[in-house]
Amino acid sequence: MVILSAPPPCSLFTSAAAGAARAASPACSSWRATSIFSVKVSSSVEFCPSAKSVRGMAEIFGGDKTKGSATAAAEALAASGSSSSCSISELSLSLNFVDFRTEEDLLSGIRKAADSGRLPLNVTQGMEELYQNYRNAVYQSGDPKAREIVLSNMALAFDRIFMDVKDPFEFSSYHKAIREPFDYYMFGQNYIRPLIDFRNSYVGNISLFNEIGDKLLQGDNIVLMSNHQTEADPAVIALLLESTNPNLAENVIYVAGDRVITDPLCKPFSMGRNLLCVYSKNHMNDDPELVEMKRRANTKSLKEMALLLRGGSTIIWIAPSGGRDRPDPVSGEWYPAPFDVSSVDNMRRLVEHAGVPGHIYPLAILCHDIMPPPPKVEKEIGEKRMISFHGVGLSVAPEIGFHATSLEDPEKNKAAYTQALYDSVNEQYNVLKSAIHGKQGLNASTPTVSLSQPWQ
Repeated sequence: MVILSAPPPCSLFTSAAAGAARAASPACSSWRATSIFSVKVSSSVEFCPSAKSVRGMAEIFGGDKTKGSATAAAEALAASGSSSSCSISELSLSLNFVDFRTEEDLLSGIRKAADSGRLPLNVTQGMEELYQNYRNAVYQSGDPKAREIVLSNMALAFDRIFMDVKDPFEFSSYHKAIREPFDYYMFGQNYIRPLIDFRNSYVGNISLFNEIGDKLLQGDNIVLMSNHQTEADPAVIALLLESTNPNLAENVIYVAGDRVITDPLCKPFSMGRNLLCVYSKNHMNDDPELVEMKRRANTKSLKEMALLLRGGSTIIWIAPSGGRDRPDPVSGEWYPAPFDVSSVDNMRRLVEHAGVPGHIYPLAILCHDIMPPPPKVEKEIGEKRMISFHGVGLSVAPEIGFHATSLEDPEKNKAAYTQALYDSVNEQYNVLKSAIHGKQGLNASTPTVSLSQPWQ
């Protein structure tokens, strides 16, 4: 359920593209190289529930709770693998009214909030369904602390969802990840981490991720042209890179569709990512009266993107397919959805006109098992989140530059470039599929895709 990203619609890059690029100012700054890759990887994670978090959970449950329950809450947080800079006593103090020793108590609190009118019925039902599916998935891992992990992660998730229902957060066209006073980034990481079977997960061409990091340090821009499978894609990418390139993963800017910034069950996870928010072309015409507003919003996001690229040292992830991959309705097989030629070409032109060296890399991700999307694109907000524990994969291939092959037919050149990127993603995806679903593991490596498990 976590997060995000539908690629920008074609309207995001049409007539406004050239004007936005010209309007961009070099004065705009993005993340810089001062300490981007200097932070050492640690097994500990720093986050501490904020005062607002405490108030949110207090309103869900109501009443004073025992100190013993608070201590259990603190211990559950620690058991989830999410060590905190707060001491156990501090957590006990801040959570001394929260009793989530059992799932019955937690779900009862949510229902009471619904009965009192503080949670809409559809959101309540979605939260209950999410709890059951998340619990079952984490239990599949066989982790002896699965119960504590589920209770602590879901208590925090419910808290954040409830808070947003009370006081909805509004995303700007360019949203920077919220890291304090509550660390939404680590909240999302710790929520998805128990769903990944790292023993059966793989990264392809880890040396190229190091190359990407070096280019960013030099001030160059990077665009990752990727397939897109689940709302959890950003967390999966970050978790697979955290042992080798943690700050690279933290600084990726994801082109995000509007659904992940409007769905109450998804918004708290989106708040922990850097986003360029757009209206996906898959949902552009859902409401005819809002089409013009959506186009204006996309133009604004385009200008933000141009500014970021002008500043250099920017890494952007985009899925030019138009949405998440879906299984073939007949065979049930998954494969990357075809790339949209106009989306690829317009992104390429933005990179070329930024005035800063830019590089486009094809990226493949395989993670649909942990949180598959609905079989078909749905108009209504509030999709069901089916969750499971499974291996995942990530791979990047060498950058692909644009080379005109036909001076007489520019459209042919654009199509050929798009196909080259897609073919690379598809090739990498098939290697990951052989390693994970085909049970070949590291033996699935090829001369062009070298698999590893850098966390081992």
